[in-house]
Amino acid sequence: MKKQNAENEILNKEETEMSITTTELIDRARNEFSGIVGLDLSSLVGISKDNSHWKVIMEMVEKRSIPDQMDILGIYEVLFDDDGNMIKFRRKGLRKRGDTSDIEDTEF
Repeated sequence: MKKQNAENEILNKEETEMSITTTELIDRARNEFSGIVGLDLSSLVGISKDNSHWKVIMEMVEKRSIPDQMDILGIYEVLFDDDGNMIKFRRKGLRKRGDTSDIEDTEF
């Protein structure tokens, strides 16, 4: 619980030092990135900040299947500047929805 509070304090401090909030950045990442790549968002995997940019990791549905555990998900890393402008993105990998082993290997 203390670790979570410390992480929230860091994010709150960073939000006051930049022109976009974490919530706004997440909304922008979800909406704009889906529109650019033409894929549906499956989940937001993580978000982190360093000195030069925000990094958002998202899973996008590349191919739908029946049953849905066989959906193919693309794991994307999307970089934003402090104003919330997308700098670049890249697909880091693919996995089946039912295969959770690759999630643990994703760096933040």
